[in-house]
Amino acid sequence: MSGYPSSPATYGLRESATFDRATIAGIQRAAGSGVYDIRGWGAKRALPHFDDLLFLGASMSRYPLEGYRERCGTDVILGDRNAKYPLHLDIPVTIAGMSFGALSAQAKEALGRGASEVGTSTTTGDGGMTPEERDQSKHLVYQYLPSRYGMNPTDLRKADAIEVVLGQGAKPGGGGMLLGQKISDRVAAMRTLPPGIDQRSACRHPDWTGPDDLAIKILELREITDWEKPIYVKIGASRTYYDVKLAVAAGADVVVLDGMQGGTAATQDVFIEHVGIPTLAALPQAVQALDELGLHRRVQLIVSGGIRTGADVAKAMALGADAVAIGTAALIALGDNHPRYAAEYERLGSAAGYYDDFQDGRDPAGITTQDPELAARLDPVEGGRRLANYLRVLTMEAQTLARACGKAHLRNLEPEDLVALTVEAAAMARVPLAGTTWIPGADR
Repeated sequence: MSGYPSSPATYGLRESATFDRATIAGIQRAAGSGVYDIRGWGAKRALPHFDDLLFLGASMSRYPLEGYRERCGTDVILGDRNAKYPLHLDIPVTIAGMSFGALSAQAKEALGRGASEVGTSTTTGDGGMTPEERDQSKHLVYQYLPSRYGMNPTDLRKADAIEVVLGQGAKPGGGGMLLGQKISDRVAAMRTLPPGIDQRSACRHPDWTGPDDLAIKILELREITDWEKPIYVKIGASRTYYDVKLAVAAGADVVVLDGMQGGTAATQDVFIEHVGIPTLAALPQAVQALDELGLHRRVQLIVSGGIRTGADVAKAMALGADAVAIGTAALIALGDNHPRYAAEYERLGSAAGYYDDFQDGRDPAGITTQDPELAARLDPVEGGRRLANYLRVLTMEAQTLARACGKAHLRNLEPEDLVALTVEAAAMARVPLAGTTWIPGADR
């Protein structure tokens, strides 16, 4: 018997729960290479998530809406607390920040095209704004990150909103990575870096050390943009309750909360799997903080990290989000991990549905690469069409569930519409365990 048999149980073998095959392979890889594992995507471990919640559809005690005759609104306004020109979006599903550098220029253009087709926003990411993205984006949010790569006041003024990034769900407390094989001449010029050299982004902003400095920075950004643009503050889910309160006190118009299921272009695997808290646990904490400040719905809350379906969208909104953001799902809609590239993924030592080596720049789908030949495989027009289709489906699915709960607008969904399937999910989401009135941890 050599290697692992096709049916280990046949030989009376039992796999260790602590040292399973993935863990053993990780130890052997570390022993052989002497370096930690870097990858993209987000947490792969099983975590409490929106699948652990169910909607209570209408029957006798609630009155459902007729799907083909009664409207269910989907629009949302973001940033009307202080900005002259808040964003008016047709749907509450936005595109999260993903950089040019991590993604190809074609991918960035496709994201702008798809978002614009359905009336929502997309976001720049680290490294600055590309002309393709700006030209094709009706609503473009400009990320202001610790690295300041590609940042300039002219592009700030061209944007429709500004997102000050303090953390990311996949790596709260850590900075980004862009390996040398993705630092093309164009990426290097935009970031003022040498081509072909690994780049690591800072984990904190260089010109402030705390909330008071953030308040000063937000005021500077408002003055640069003549108080026209909404100011978002993005946090990675960790000490969510306190971080939201501090962000709002500093002047945020919108808080973006990214849970640990959120994706990344590249960071340490140990970071992705062992830092932060699940989206489901973080969202109610953020809502509680806003409620206590008397600013829930006045300061909008965008939630990201593992949003995949219209059910996820509806559940996030029922728990108190005003909108959601998608990243990994948007890339999959463009064609990432598509079975058509199965043979090429296999040559890279991966498989369709498993490919997460975004840092290597060899993505056969042309999305997470700077290789001109690979990037040319992605048609921005076709990619934008696919993304727009996906966003429409998410919205229609969310509307279907809202109507079933008797809601004439997605924003009217509420925790009372939900129950949990597990004790853990009930405690995190602060909704009753199905079949009971019990919310674990709630005051009696």
